[in-house]
Amino acid sequence: MKKIILVASLALFSFIEMKAQQFKVITSVESIVPSGIGRSRIIDSQEEKDFQKFTSEQTEEDNSRNKSKRSEIRVKNFEETKLLNFYNIGGIRFQNIAANDAVISSKLSTMAADGWELAFVTSGVEADAGDKDGQGIFITRYVFRKDE
Repeated sequence: MKKIILVASLALFSFIEMKAQQFKVITSVESIVPSGIGRSRIIDSQEEKDFQKFTSEQTEEDNSRNKSKRSEIRVKNFEETKLLNFYNIGGIRFQNIAANDAVISSKLSTMAADGWELAFVTSGVEADAGDKDGQGIFITRYVFRKDE
């Protein structure tokens, strides 16, 4: 009986395939600067980076730092898709928001058609929020995954 269970278990596990996954992050940055003077874009890196090259471990015994240069971290090959700003001189432009939604939807649909699955979405706003706050961005990160 034990042999049957062992053989059945091995047969079952041989059919279960552990697939490696690949992840990709797409970022949309939408300006919330009044008067429409900001810049809004979808950013899609066309390069891969190995985080381990830029990572160091800090311990009490060893205080050595990773000596990688900031220029090594920078990505020079990326796709930049224009979006409209949330504001213009007249104030908030709902038409611009609808246009951005259409462009972002197109990008997400293209990613899905290319085999990417939308796994997570996270967003946030950066603004001074003081009395004379004239700067800010609304940023959204779309995290995709694909089986290799």
